Amino acid sequence: MRGWWQEIADLVLPAECGGCGAARTVLCARCRAALTGAGPGRVRPVPEPDGLPPVCAAGPYEDAVRAALLAHKERGVLALAGPLGAALAGAVRAGPADCGAPGSAVLLVPVPSARGAVRARGHDPARRIALAAAGELRRTGVAARVLAVLRQRRPVADQAGLGSAQRLENLAGALAVARGAEGLLGEGRVVLVDDVMTTGASLAEAARAVREAVREIAWDGREGARMRGGASGQPTGTGRAVVKEIENMICAAVVAAPPDSFEGNRN
Repeated sequence: MRGWWQEIADLVLPAECGGCGAARTVLCARCRAALTGAGPGRVRPVPEPDGLPPVCAAGPYEDAVRAALLAHKERGVLALAGPLGAALAGAVRAGPADCGAPGSAVLLVPVPSARGAVRARGHDPARRIALAAAGELRRTGVAARVLAVLRQRRPVADQAGLGSAQRLENLAGALAVARGAEGLLGEGRVVLVDDVMTTGASLAEAARAVREAVREIAWDGREGARMRGGASGQPTGTGRAVVKEIENMICAAVVAAPPDSFEGNRN
């Protein structure tokens, strides 16, 4: 109910800029420029967690960008999903050239929030921004859709205040692809999406879960016995090639990341 009432309020009440607080605008021109003006770039956290796919971010997580993301996530300013989604779409377009076959469909897979956080906030921020990004991509001729197939299979602690190693431990094995949804992951270029990347732990765990599901496709999917190995149960020949091909089509995009994680900002 909270999310529904908030959406009505966003439509009928005067808004203020989610970045700087300027009156009667969802996001002013200056804050929009801060969100997308520098252009998306490749980001790498330090230390970089094992299994993290290539990640692009629309802008640095600071000042007006940070304020807008927090307003959307924590205060439920749902009208910000539009500009945030447009920024995310830019980060998706900036993904590495070898991430996905040219012309293939783009499958946006949002990193899920904990169920308790969704109930408290009244919405799932990453999924809402992903839907806006998919719409923006389709308007520019990109075949994009959202696959909200990741699920939390065990409770995790609040990530706030945890360091890189603690976040990795907290999230290890926490995500899985919903049963029966594995086959959808082979229908295009998989782009894991989130609002913010800090340590990369969430994206690395999401990538692990997707790769695990991809292997299930190769072992038990349409290729059947041709992909199965011997007693080890590992795919051989064609099976390994298909697994590798699909795994190479996994990358990630976020709205924002710490300024020092942008490759161009490093010495």
